[in-house]
Amino acid sequence: MAKKTIHIMNTAFRDGFQSVYGARVLTEDFLPAIKACVDAGQTHFEAGGGARFQAPFFYCNESAFDMMDKFRVAAGPDADLQTLARGINVVGLDSQSRDIIDLHAKMFAKHGITTIRNFDALNDVNNLVDSGKAITDAGLNHEVVVTMMELPPGCEGAHTVEFYQKTLQGILDAGIPFDSVCFKDASGTSVPKKVYETIKMARKMLPSETKLVFHSHETAGIGTVGYLAAIKAGADQVDCSMAPASGGTCQPDVATLWHALRGEDFELDIDIDKMMHAESVFKDCMADYIMPPEAKAVEPMIPWSPMPGGALTANTQMMRDNNLMDKYEDCIHAMGEVVRRGGFGTSVTPVSQFYFQQAFNNVIFGPWEKIAEGYGKMVLGYFGKTPVSPDPEIVKIAAEKLGLEPTTENPVDINDRDPSKGIEAAKKLLTEAGIKDQCDENIFIASTCKQKGIDFLLGKAEINGVRKGALTPAASPAATGGDGGYTVTVNGKKMAVEVKGDKATVNGKSYDISVVDGVEASKTASVAHESADSIEVAAPMNAKVVKVNVTEGDHVEEGDTLFVVEAMKMEVEVKASVGGTISSVAVESGAQVTAGQAMASIN
Repeated sequence: MAKKTIHIMNTAFRDGFQSVYGARVLTEDFLPAIKACVDAGQTHFEAGGGARFQAPFFYCNESAFDMMDKFRVAAGPDADLQTLARGINVVGLDSQSRDIIDLHAKMFAKHGITTIRNFDALNDVNNLVDSGKAITDAGLNHEVVVTMMELPPGCEGAHTVEFYQKTLQGILDAGIPFDSVCFKDASGTSVPKKVYETIKMARKMLPSETKLVFHSHETAGIGTVGYLAAIKAGADQVDCSMAPASGGTCQPDVATLWHALRGEDFELDIDIDKMMHAESVFKDCMADYIMPPEAKAVEPMIPWSPMPGGALTANTQMMRDNNLMDKYEDCIHAMGEVVRRGGFGTSVTPVSQFYFQQAFNNVIFGPWEKIAEGYGKMVLGYFGKTPVSPDPEIVKIAAEKLGLEPTTENPVDINDRDPSKGIEAAKKLLTEAGIKDQCDENIFIASTCKQKGIDFLLGKAEINGVRKGALTPAASPAATGGDGGYTVTVNGKKMAVEVKGDKATVNGKSYDISVVDGVEASKTASVAHESADSIEVAAPMNAKVVKVNVTEGDHVEEGDTLFVVEAMKMEVEVKASVGGTISSVAVESGAQVTAGQAMASIN
């Protein structure tokens, strides 16, 4: 009997990059590996979208559109290049208006993409209607998605075979056009029996010619077993990656699945010898990149705290950037409660990021003291309907903290009315920044990347966070010592001190420290006394300063926003605790600050 051929999409250059390197990979470094895969006979690649849209702008000082153009050249004119879209969120964490959802599909078609895999993390079918239509209208193949995960032990009410059947039926009833259907498990937690029954169910519901796809990760250690279950249940395609971006937080390696199918009635549509050569080329391409240890590990806590592979290393990279890795284990443990009380949205971006951000806040600020904006809006209904109702206590807290009422309105209708969203809002951002070229690409970049996108277009972006050569935390100048910046504590108050030659700058004020016996100590004492009399504005956490709203001499009122800092893709406003005059500003935009570090002082 002839073996059934199982199609493989190569995810190494999108999901692999996101799951291992936090999506921070320079384009020129991996192009030779694409060409090697083409030489091996591969024709289907995941080529962008998801975190690989924002990351080139944020970290690589590259345009994601340029990256897709180069990918197309390397893969050739006939390759099927596929990207990942987040329904009404397209390629960002925030949801968008209809005009941006439409622009997303048009721009990706323009830049060489042929297929868009399109999912909604809440499995709210309404969120797939506008995005699915836009993708099809742009002439692209639409791969519609049902998102999967296993609920933490002890939870029930969603993510059953019946729940997935209802979601798929909803897609069919809504008349959403699609070319293929994918069941996507970003956390790799779905147990093999449920995978088998779900694919079997879908195979019976869909026309026989419909391509049926299963996607998973090895984070929980059962990805390959899940693939075998899906294949035996009738899946036509599974996604595989290549070493070094395979296994662990990534998809199973193509060689691993090839080996697992030996002796079975199935075979992969690859030449394994040529693919192993392509892997060796890929390893050479990535040799200078640092492999975070957690990227290749099976994480036993994942069934209790379903963190997707693509988000796990992205978050640990950000925690390293902000010297917060010591909080990682606490955040993973805290995530379990956040999932239990949040309405069981699938742990895939953006919801996985909302979960982790809220867990992070619960660890840093205390349980439920600070609500992450995305998590709060999710439980309040601003991203659509969650699979089950969130905990009423959390809904109440979120409403109070964010100043928003719960809603059941279609989020796209809300976004269409929002003056801060849409094409006109993006044009306004470009105009205010002095950017005259308001082409569609720049409009989309401004809409989805906000200030970081504007900085890129202005030429202010730099390569940062691309880890090549050494796995070391990003050091804050105020913590490094040497001839430079320090954070010192005087009478229980932290102050930023910078020493250069015979000058010391304390909380923004400069003092002469030329040394004469008995004089330096007295001057230092007077500095400490003067600074201690001011009200210090301290950094709330290890973070990057993204906006400075005040200068020395400004008058501020209590509650005014003085700074905006960013950590873990969250912006936090640093407000004045009292009214008065800004007597010093100790940091500037782009600076890395540590928790408690003096940022300004108020007299």
